[in-house]
Amino acid sequence: MQVIKPYRFLPKVEIERQATELIMGVEAKRKRPLTGRYVAEAIADFLDLGVIWETIPPDNQGQIAAMIMPVQREIIINEDIPALKGGFGQSTIAHELGHWILHIDQNAVGKFIDRELDLQTVVEPFLCRSVSTQRGIEWQAQYLASCLLMPVSRLEELLKGRNLTNWNHLYAMRDELGVTISNLTNRLKDLGWISISQDSKQIYPGKKAPDFSLWRKT
Repeated sequence: MQVIKPYRFLPKVEIERQATELIMGVEAKRKRPLTGRYVAEAIADFLDLGVIWETIPPDNQGQIAAMIMPVQREIIINEDIPALKGGFGQSTIAHELGHWILHIDQNAVGKFIDRELDLQTVVEPFLCRSVSTQRGIEWQAQYLASCLLMPVSRLEELLKGRNLTNWNHLYAMRDELGVTISNLTNRLKDLGWISISQDSKQIYPGKKAPDFSLWRKT
């Protein structure tokens, strides 16, 4: 029995919808809004997934950033990779949540648990060697991670009194979201809110940028 779903194309709107529904479910169970640097951990807790930082030895294909133990319902983050600390760590956890939601067959996992099989040998871990945007399932997982950590409604809140063409304002938003600056700029570019010159790093309003009357032009 396989617990990994076969790959299928998912449009952005479908992934965004799943992320929005999950956030709404998490917030319905909380007394406080889902904000800050621990969004990914809060979502993992809502899904009854453990998040564990420990050493993951490399295999014959190289370093492993993180992995999911499906039947054990655990996300393992490699504590020996310094780059995974801080905002990159939250992005990594959210990336693994993307795999859990989109690519792990929850019904199959439940059947393994119900049958009390030898969990260590029957189900192989789901390995993640990179959290970079790639085609296929890696892209899907990272896009869902971006939607979870930076939902449009939250970005609109942070936008008030700020100018998205000002790097200092973007770094302030990054800190409040608990993500990396690359996470944030990629999300804003994907939404069509900004564009960035590759040569000068100058930021320009995108074609779908929100109403500039909300922004403080500094």
